[in-house]
Amino acid sequence: MTRERLYLYDTTLRDGQQTQGVQFSTDEKHQIADALDELGVDHIEGGWPGANPTDSAFFDMAPRTRAKMTAFGMTKRAGRSAENDDVLAAVMNAGTPAICLVGKTHVFHVAEALGITNDENLDNIGASIAHVAGQGREALFDAEHFFDGYGAEPGYALSCLRTALEAGARWVVLCDTNGGTLPHEIHRITSEVIAAGIPGDRLGIHTHNDTENAVAGSLAAVDAGARQIQGTLNGLGERCGNANLTSIIPTLLLKAPYKDRFETGVTHDALAGLTRISRMLDDILNRVPMKQAPYVGASAFAHKAGLHASAILKNPATYEHIAPETVGNARIIPMSNQAGQSNLRKRLADAGLDVAPGDPALGRILDRIKTREDKGYSYDTAQASFELLARDDLGSLPEFFEVKRYKVTVERRKNKYNRMVSLSEAVVVVKVDGEKKLSVSESLDQAGSDRGPVNALAKALAKDLGRYSDRIDDMRLVDFKVRITQGGTEAVTRVIIDSEDGQGRRWSTVGVSANIVDASFEALLDAIRWKLIRDMT
Repeated sequence: MTRERLYLYDTTLRDGQQTQGVQFSTDEKHQIADALDELGVDHIEGGWPGANPTDSAFFDMAPRTRAKMTAFGMTKRAGRSAENDDVLAAVMNAGTPAICLVGKTHVFHVAEALGITNDENLDNIGASIAHVAGQGREALFDAEHFFDGYGAEPGYALSCLRTALEAGARWVVLCDTNGGTLPHEIHRITSEVIAAGIPGDRLGIHTHNDTENAVAGSLAAVDAGARQIQGTLNGLGERCGNANLTSIIPTLLLKAPYKDRFETGVTHDALAGLTRISRMLDDILNRVPMKQAPYVGASAFAHKAGLHASAILKNPATYEHIAPETVGNARIIPMSNQAGQSNLRKRLADAGLDVAPGDPALGRILDRIKTREDKGYSYDTAQASFELLARDDLGSLPEFFEVKRYKVTVERRKNKYNRMVSLSEAVVVVKVDGEKKLSVSESLDQAGSDRGPVNALAKALAKDLGRYSDRIDDMRLVDFKVRITQGGTEAVTRVIIDSEDGQGRRWSTVGVSANIVDASFEALLDAIRWKLIRDMT
């Protein structure tokens, strides 16, 4: 049976950049565009040329992609022609094969935001789209606030779509700009739009996630007949974000009825790189990936309960809706006080430790985990620290070095500009190959700002580990999380450190103490020891 084509339109570089705290550099936009093209989307919306220097620079040297590079802008302003509108001209001058123009379709916005008549707005839409199409570009019309506009005055909202199509638009895109339309409403309205004569194969959907329904709303529009989906990687976007393509794409390729009815430009081979692309974006943004993200999150295929893990070992389909490697992810069997021997043996095997069923060491390790978790440790998230604990019990934990003592001081003082500043200094004494080594380090970064006592400790520890120093040169701390596990005067601090190395490996370690510096140093030591084990054994 011939499957129908669905088209994927990515707006990470434009709508995704409207996320609070997100600002891509030109080089980063190139890197993301290359990854999107590798994935197989049909359109890459590169930004709004003329709106900011970064977007303009990107289009000046836009990458050559199989996907249609698309410039975004708005319809011409009233009182001038499309040929003489400087804002529209900047979009046209980007030279992209496709151009997407946003225009009003809600009478409330036409009157309040634009301050023009309904007919003037229709003229702006028609003249702008005709100008784009007349130059041989693929024209797309983003029907802003369409669902709200359709609810207020359906006839006018539809007339905006018809005007764009008659002027030469290849796609008209129904936008749930405020993100408040629920999936059943999106399905009903999209169906009515098609019934009114707007062809489904020229109809797109653009949803926002303000009710946590952007993915569901996009799929509802497809069910109703729309054939283009707009979204962003990792659901980036203004306010609560846009429809998440890292959830939509695998659903389309792997889940019935979509996998049976439709095809996209994404192959199954490309889908296996989805997790890598998702985490690449988070790395560019210097954000910690969301562990609970569907398909690509680190916890998406994590099985904590002993009952689950036991069944997974027999048949992964018992608790997994897809094979994790299909999207480039991996199965995790975390360790916690809920774990049984099935979890433990699987996790040990993943670490290269073969322990026979019934081995007394299994019971010892489980008892030790439960005792330590009662004290505040968490091996559910700190997989590397769990492995070190298990190796210690099994007698297979190398002693690369021994920390004899350490000290941290934090000083507040005035600098030469008479401003109060902090300075952290750490002293660490380690014994390596029978030789004591003392290292001192401050926590100042290149700009002269204090990075704190943990940073000072990390730098001092890494400064001289003898023959092991070069082994940790490519290691860096990517996240640092602190939690108080008990309140009052007996408060206990848990620190989780996420580390990464030049091979792209990520691992988590845990430390617990009443003193946050002690807890941090314990987690830091575990991180270094795990790295050395991986590289040297």
